[in-house]
Amino acid sequence: MVTRGLKTKITINLAMLLLLGMISIDLVTMVTAQRNLIRSEISKGRAVAGLIASYLIEQAAWDNQLPYSELRNKIGSALTESGATCFVLVDRNHRRISFGLNRSAPEEAIASYIEQALVSGTDGVHFYGSTFGFFWMQHEYLVITTPLRANGKLVAGFGLVFSLEGIYRSLRSSQQILFLYIFVNMVLLVLMGVYRVVKLYLQPLARLAQRAEDYKEDDAILFAVRKEDNELQRLSSSLNGLMRRLSADKMKLRDTVASLETANAELKRAQTEIIRAEKLASVGRLSAGIAHEIGNPIGIVTGYLELLKHQEISEEERVEFLNRAQQEIERISTIIRQLLEISRPTSGSCQSFSVHSLIEDMVDGLNLQPFMANLRLLPALQAQNDIAQIDSNQLRQVFLNLIINAADAVSEKGPESHGELVIGTENALVAEDVSGKARNWLHIHFKDDGCGIPADHLDSVFDPFFTTKEPGKGTGLGLAVSFMIMQGAGGTLRAESAVGEGTVMTVSLPVVTDSEEAKPIYRSLSEPSDAGSE
Repeated sequence: MVTRGLKTKITINLAMLLLLGMISIDLVTMVTAQRNLIRSEISKGRAVAGLIASYLIEQAAWDNQLPYSELRNKIGSALTESGATCFVLVDRNHRRISFGLNRSAPEEAIASYIEQALVSGTDGVHFYGSTFGFFWMQHEYLVITTPLRANGKLVAGFGLVFSLEGIYRSLRSSQQILFLYIFVNMVLLVLMGVYRVVKLYLQPLARLAQRAEDYKEDDAILFAVRKEDNELQRLSSSLNGLMRRLSADKMKLRDTVASLETANAELKRAQTEIIRAEKLASVGRLSAGIAHEIGNPIGIVTGYLELLKHQEISEEERVEFLNRAQQEIERISTIIRQLLEISRPTSGSCQSFSVHSLIEDMVDGLNLQPFMANLRLLPALQAQNDIAQIDSNQLRQVFLNLIINAADAVSEKGPESHGELVIGTENALVAEDVSGKARNWLHIHFKDDGCGIPADHLDSVFDPFFTTKEPGKGTGLGLAVSFMIMQGAGGTLRAESAVGEGTVMTVSLPVVTDSEEAKPIYRSLSEPSDAGSE
């Protein structure tokens, strides 16, 4: 698409406006001239009609047919001089006399107009036919009708027909001259108008634009316009003030950016210190947990070793002390293995399998365990797609930690308390990125009716060594390890709870769409488990 310059647009618009104005003036002029010429023709026709009427009344021509005599010659001469094309006479007995009749103006049409004049008793002006005028179709003929009276009586009437083609021809000839005048006049006026517009506005604007392109920050005078540039001088002053304000604001912006960079550097240093302090605090919490959890077993092992130094103990006691020391050492090994799971979860083999089958297998096995005596497991498996790709042993460890925690939460309500743990599943579409692409996920809800978790502890349940249980009943690593397992598998683990209303732990995993890859991989609950509990 061609981009027109301002000068070209002004030229085109100015030419269009002048052309429309001149055509409008021409149209009004020609319509007025046509109306005046037709009025003049009507006046001429009425004058000729009056002259012919005097001839007819003087000779009493209506009593007899019009003779080819001096009267006919007089009427013919009047028609010729006036430019009338034909003459028609009708008396009261409807006898008709005509001559000079033009085929385009039939006698019957003219006679009908004369009959109207005889009925009304007044002169009439009528237009007949159509022909091209100067802009559109116009009337072709003018018909003048006149009644004749003798001794106060209406005795006859006649009509004269005049062609209007001569008027239209004259107007068309004048129109050609006007068109030539319009064209020449428009060209001259457009050139003069464009010259003045360029001189008064475009050249000053071009100087302002050039000055803006050549502007430098250290320039004292930004925009200079001559005094004769009138309103553009005010524009120049306004632009000068604007540029000065922009320069001042630019300096302020530089100072602000420098101060923000300094503040950002200080903030980064403060953030680094905070992270270092948090790392030290985490190390302290881990060290305290390790000292607390490992200290007691080491003390017990040390006690048994002291007892083994005595010679008077029996062989059976010696074996018993050794077995107890071994159990405490295994407890230390379990704590250390759980700590390793926090920092680096075990990388198991990921295979696709049915999560529902795993849950049903665990429910069947755990119902026989003594610690589940006060907790009833209620599966509510509603998900249509339960195929997940994760190490089955690690997912079993997560589920086992959640079930054991639920059993402990119910038992904390009292030794005789009973509760329920509902294990429900559902599918949901979850958007994975900002593009809006969604993937099908499997949500597993573990909802118990235990004592619940206080709100101020809810954000810390996944921290290592955080536990609300009594000393010796939990290491505080079960949920931390479970959280790390789910995070490493691409899933999530979140907690919702209220004191006295129970807890809902939700495990979320992306599902596999191809169910043919599903393999029921699980082991018996009678085998040793690495799962830790809170």
